[in-house]
Amino acid sequence: MELTFFGAAGEVTGSCARLRYDGGTFLVDCGLFQGGRDADRKNLRALDFDLRGIDFVLLTHAHLDHSGLIPRLVSLGYRGKIYATAATVDLLGVMLLDSAHIMEKEAEWINRGKRERNLRRGYEAAPLYTVNQARASLASLRKVAYGEEFTPHPGVRCRFHDAGHILGSAVIELDIESGSAVRKVVFSGDLGQPTRPVLRDPTPIPEADFLVVESTYGNRAHRAMAETERELVSILKDTLERRKGNVIIPAFAVGRTQEMLFVLAGLVRQGKLDGLDVVVDSPMAAAVTELTLRYDELWDDETRELLGWIRAHGERMRLRFVQDVEESKALNDERSGLVIISASGMCEAGRIKHHLRYNIDRSECSIVICGFQAAGTLGRRLVDGARAVTLFGERIPVRAAVHTIGGLSAHADQPALLEWLANFVQPPRHTFVVHGELQAATALADAVDERFGWPHVTVPAAGHCYSLT
Repeated sequence: MELTFFGAAGEVTGSCARLRYDGGTFLVDCGLFQGGRDADRKNLRALDFDLRGIDFVLLTHAHLDHSGLIPRLVSLGYRGKIYATAATVDLLGVMLLDSAHIMEKEAEWINRGKRERNLRRGYEAAPLYTVNQARASLASLRKVAYGEEFTPHPGVRCRFHDAGHILGSAVIELDIESGSAVRKVVFSGDLGQPTRPVLRDPTPIPEADFLVVESTYGNRAHRAMAETERELVSILKDTLERRKGNVIIPAFAVGRTQEMLFVLAGLVRQGKLDGLDVVVDSPMAAAVTELTLRYDELWDDETRELLGWIRAHGERMRLRFVQDVEESKALNDERSGLVIISASGMCEAGRIKHHLRYNIDRSECSIVICGFQAAGTLGRRLVDGARAVTLFGERIPVRAAVHTIGGLSAHADQPALLEWLANFVQPPRHTFVVHGELQAATALADAVDERFGWPHVTVPAAGHCYSLT
C-alpha cells in the first residue's frame, strides 16, 4: 500500500490523502487551502493527478479545509461516490453552495474593480467553482451511519466513528486487504476537545496498523473551561456595560457558532451575565443551527437540558438570526450593546469583514477570536497584534481590543490528543502526524515518542509517497 498527502502536511488546511492498495485507489478528504498568498495557486493545482484512477472518496467532516474541493473534483471529471455521515452530507448541502456563492461574488468584485480603474482586462478573475458546479457535486454524496460497516470498493471495509469535532465529524476506520493480509488504517480526522459544549467526546479506537492523526494544537494545552468562561464574562461586561461598545465574534458557521450560543446562554442561565442581545449574522450559520437542532441525538446531555432553558427564557437570551442583506447592513448603525457572531471564522470572507470594518477602529469595541486562525489569514494577523488591517481596499487602524480565547476550540489540545492515542493497545506500525503547522506537528510527534515510545512517527511532507509495510 502507498499513502500520499497532498495537503495538511506541515500546515493545517487542504486536507487530502490518497491511498493505493492492491484493489484500487481512494481519497480521504478533499479540502480547500485557506489563508496566505499561495492559497489560490494551491487550490488550482491541488487535484493535479489522475482523477480517473480514484475509485471512491471518504470525508471526515464538512469543514471546507476537508471538503471544499469536492465541487472542483467532480467538475474535473470524477464520477465515483463520496461517502460521509448523514449530518456531514446535510451540512455540505449548505456549505458547498455558500462557498461557491462567495467565490462567484469575489471574482465579480475583482473584475468590477478592474473595470472601474480602467485596468487591462487581459485576465478575468474566475471562481474556483460555481454554484451550479457545487450543486451538481452533491449528487455524488452518500450517507453512512456511525458504526455501520460498509464496503465502498472490493477489498475495503469501512466504519465511521464520532470524532466529537463538529456535527457529523468522523474518525475513519478501514480494514484493507493487502496481499494475503488485512491491514487496519485509521484516519482521526479532526478530533474534538473532550467535555466541551454540545457534542459527545471523540470515540476511542483500540488498534491500527497505520494511523493518521491531526495535530492542530499539538504543541499546546487549552485553558480550562471555567477559566475561559470567566475571561469571556469579563470581556462582555467590560465592553457592553462599561465601554458601551459591541463585541464582534468571528466564528465558523459550523460548530463554533452553535457552541458559542450555548456557552453564552449558559452564562446567562447561571447569572454570570444579566442578559444578552446576540445577533447571528450568517445565513449559513442559521441554516447549520437549524440542522444542529435536528440532530439532537448527537448532543451531550447537558446541551439538551440547556436548550430547554433557552426556549423558556427568550427574554434573557435575546437571540436573532439575520438573513437579509439590508438587515445585516443596518447592524452597522447599532453602535453599542450587541454581541455579533458572524462568519467566516478566520475573517477571510463573508459578512464578518463588514462588521470588522465598522467596529475594529473603535476603542470601545472588542474582537473575540475563539477558533484556530491559519497562517496568512486576517484572523491570524489580528491574533498576532496587527496595528492596522486592510478591509475592502482601505487601511484601517485596529483600536478595538482583540482577545483570543483558546478554551473554546473544537480541536483537541496536546493532552487530549495524547489521551486519545493512549487507547491504542499496541503501537501502530507507522503513525503520520498531519493537519498542524510544522511546529505543532513536530511537538506532537515528539510527545508521542516521549510518552509511548512508538516506532515510526512521521510528520509527512506534502506530495511525498509513503510505503505502508
